[in-house]
Amino acid sequence: MKRIVILDYGIGNLRSVQKGLEHAGANPVISGEPEEILAADGVILPGVGAFVDAMRCLLPLKETVYEYAKSGKPMLGICLGQQLLMSTSEEGQLTDGLALVPGKVIRFPKSELKVPHIGWNNIKITQDHPLFKGIPDRAFVYFVHSYYVDTDPEHTLAACEYGLEFAASVVNSEGNVMGTQFHPEKSGDVGLQILKNFVSMC
Repeated sequence: MKRIVILDYGIGNLRSVQKGLEHAGANPVISGEPEEILAADGVILPGVGAFVDAMRCLLPLKETVYEYAKSGKPMLGICLGQQLLMSTSEEGQLTDGLALVPGKVIRFPKSELKVPHIGWNNIKITQDHPLFKGIPDRAFVYFVHSYYVDTDPEHTLAACEYGLEFAASVVNSEGNVMGTQFHPEKSGDVGLQILKNFVSMC
């Protein structure tokens, strides 16, 4: 059984991700131990809350995350976890991210649309990738966020429209570090299939 580590750095919705991965046929563990993280078949970077706080909490594990990403094994950032993969965020002035995927995190502009963006929205799959195997284009997934990711088409796996188009899912140049702005663990059968696809990649 695939051993997947959900990164425990003091911030994030760990239990619901754990349950989702169990449904997807994995043996997930929650850990903040570098040895356990580096030995994993796959790593999940969860996250809820503010970018600045999350980066501060992640600091002791930052080098471990870089080492794991370089190994070529799959890593998936979920919600704030996707945003942490980016170069910078304008939340809390300007904060550096992990820079594993080039791009920036920007607040939704003021408009007639409610912020945060909460609820079901469909995604446009923009390139072939194992993470989205068997997922139909325009499938609905569940979002909760006030900031969005802006990156180039090369690093965008799926896009979503909410007043403007943003990256609903991202990938690094090597193809092993991925992110979803939406919550697969809260996105029904579609989300479960995405988690199963991640497990298959491990």
